[in-house]
Amino acid sequence: MNRNDTQFIAQKIRAQYMEKQVSELDELRALDAEVKKPANVFGYVFGSISAIIMGAGMSLTMTDIGATLGIGSPMVIGIAVGVIGMVMAIINYPIYKNILNSRREQYADEILALSEKIMNK
Repeated sequence: MNRNDTQFIAQKIRAQYMEKQVSELDELRALDAEVKKPANVFGYVFGSISAIIMGAGMSLTMTDIGATLGIGSPMVIGIAVGVIGMVMAIINYPIYKNILNSRREQYADEILALSEKIMNK
């Protein structure tokens, strides 16, 4: 290894042990992530659950799983379960937007003040 490679590796290892200074831009990014994270988690989890419920309804309707489970009329139950999953999938986005907007209102003053401070430097 030549001297430049050795110095590069040493600097890379050294950087792992130095205290990192948090800049204002890092704070702004962290605040933005804090605003969006709960809405994103809700959207993904609720959307996945609704897709699974809708898929279960489709399976009851289109396969013989209902007969295997001993359900007398799987078509009606499958359609009902599928419609419930579909309704859940449809309302997912409005609920997500509502959560996101309420979080934005909650953190708006702090984010605007910090971004103004960054832009005026």
